[in-house]
Amino acid sequence: MSAPVLSIIILAVMFLLATVLPLNMGALAFVGAFLLGSVVLGMSTNDILANFPGGLFLTIVGVTYLFAIAQNNGTIDLLVRGAVRLVGSKVALIPWVMFAITAVITAVGALSPAAVAIIAPIALSFAAKHKINPLMMGMMVIHGAQAGGFSPIAVYGVTVNSIIARTELDANPMAIFLASFFFNLAIALVLFVVLGGGKLLSTPGGRLVEQAAEKRLSVSVGARAAGVTLQGSGSDISAAGVSAKGTSGSGTSSAAGPSPAGAPPASGARASMPQLITILGLIALAVISLGFKVDVGFVSITIAIVLALVSPAAQKGAVNKISWSTVLLICGMLTFVGVLEEAGTIAFVSGGVADLGMPLLAALLICYIGAIVSAFASSTAILAALIPLAVPFLATGEVGAVGVIAALAVASTIVDVSPFSTNGALVLANAPEDVDKDRFYKQILAYSGIVVAVGPAVAWLVMVVPGWM
Repeated sequence: MSAPVLSIIILAVMFLLATVLPLNMGALAFVGAFLLGSVVLGMSTNDILANFPGGLFLTIVGVTYLFAIAQNNGTIDLLVRGAVRLVGSKVALIPWVMFAITAVITAVGALSPAAVAIIAPIALSFAAKHKINPLMMGMMVIHGAQAGGFSPIAVYGVTVNSIIARTELDANPMAIFLASFFFNLAIALVLFVVLGGGKLLSTPGGRLVEQAAEKRLSVSVGARAAGVTLQGSGSDISAAGVSAKGTSGSGTSSAAGPSPAGAPPASGARASMPQLITILGLIALAVISLGFKVDVGFVSITIAIVLALVSPAAQKGAVNKISWSTVLLICGMLTFVGVLEEAGTIAFVSGGVADLGMPLLAALLICYIGAIVSAFASSTAILAALIPLAVPFLATGEVGAVGVIAALAVASTIVDVSPFSTNGALVLANAPEDVDKDRFYKQILAYSGIVVAVGPAVAWLVMVVPGWM
């Protein structure tokens, strides 16, 4: 058996094991890299470890550490509370506020499941109080998280752009980010119209919305999210630590909990100095890393240390909230992909794709593979595996590389609405008490089936076929 074929079998076994068992795909990938590299290819340990993505490791640690401090010191509470207050009497704007704030949280570096774990309980409680369709509200949160997920400083965006940077393909981080943002925004618009958004436009809300926001946020969002155990499994992060109502250690998502260190009271309080500095730090992260092209990892961890010095109590436990499972997942997968390249697997697969003789059909096939696998497995892992495999095929120039990568990125992440993914599971777990859980599950399952069936084709039609990307 040739090395490329054997390596594909190992990759398939890894995905299968990570899907059906609570195993971290990254840990499996390190084992696969070691066995394939040392036993089959005769590579030395140093040669295998040369593929370890040190820069990406620092970036993920830096941005998730920074976000953990922002969560601890109450800055995330402050942003959510301020956004909800903007609603005023317009109940129809509540879903859009949840979409926007979740997008902002992921765009500045939070992982998509972490953002959904924070916002979903709040959003679905508003849905119950104001008779908003819970399916619409839950999906608005997930699509908001995915809309911001490919910003140049977000984990998805950094992962994809780092992979592209190691190739000779032209990189366009903003194009990929905007493609994902507007695609998810378009889905959100359709959801809003189809699931009763028009009726909400005439629904009075008045002070009720603001009072609900204050009551809901009197419980610290940061404390509520702190119970989420981030563990690698079939999805990017499993919700193993989330109870039936989206919390850990309490029966409901509204149970009282301690306020995050350094955070002011949720109701009627002004922003504290650490929170103002945190907001300035997040702005500085975007300006310095994007405007001056300084490494995101070094900038984010520097700002995090500054915030820790400003408010030492707020950084307590922040290191534990770094998404180590995702660090292991991404670093393991990219190390394994490096060994795949040594084995000739990437050239072998790309040659098979090129032999189809129909580049557009091949691009569509790649998008559907990404969507179907990602609906049950890790979106990050599938991106880390498929993009390198497609690079030689894309290098031929027969189809636009940026368009295919953008379409693959969208196709592989919009399916996180699946109840088998962490995001979909979090929404299902936080369903309002008056909602039939079985019916809600079937609604989410049906919607995710539509997304898997239609989403990749639409992404392909918009981003690949016209050839404008």
